[in-house]
Amino acid sequence: MRVLVVEDEPLVRMAAEEDLIELGCAVTAVDNGDAACAMFETGEVFDVLFTDIRMPGNLDGWELAKRARQLLPTVGVIYASGYPGTMVEPLPNSYFLKKPYRLVELKDAVNSCRSCR
Repeated sequence: MRVLVVEDEPLVRMAAEEDLIELGCAVTAVDNGDAACAMFETGEVFDVLFTDIRMPGNLDGWELAKRARQLLPTVGVIYASGYPGTMVEPLPNSYFLKKPYRLVELKDAVNSCRSCR
């Protein structure tokens, strides 16, 4: 399963990458929504988008997920945020993890994305 991790905090991004690799995923990571959107626009295919909500740049996690689904309708979406009150409009068949999350929660979200495909 190919996962695109989008997280602006380097240590959090590295931790997410390590956790996903431990779960058997092939991981690509970027530090903002603009870079992630560019990857989707160039035809990169991912099974799951794992995105922070608040990030620098033009796209937050909500908007990035919408654009990703427009370009790749089957992409699973996992939102992650440590800020309370960030639940705006999650896409159908998407998952929200409150930071800090546990590995078992991440595993459940990844498996749920896998079963929705």
